[in-house]
Amino acid sequence: MDVIYSLIPGMMFFGVLFVIVLVWAVKKGQYEDMEGNANRILLDDDDDILRESDKPGKEKDASADK
Repeated sequence: MDVIYSLIPGMMFFGVLFVIVLVWAVKKGQYEDMEGNANRILLDDDDDILRESDKPGKEKDASADK
């Protein structure tokens, strides 16, 4: 029974702490763009590399044209 007297205030403390962290995260904008990262994983990062090789002044490999 003595354990309950320490567990109840401890759990109330952690509950209030979690609510404070949740409010802080919402104010910082952690939940504003929920689908951005999910869609960003599908983008191809190689497009930038391919565009750089097509810029004028860069010589293309002659064997690739054959």
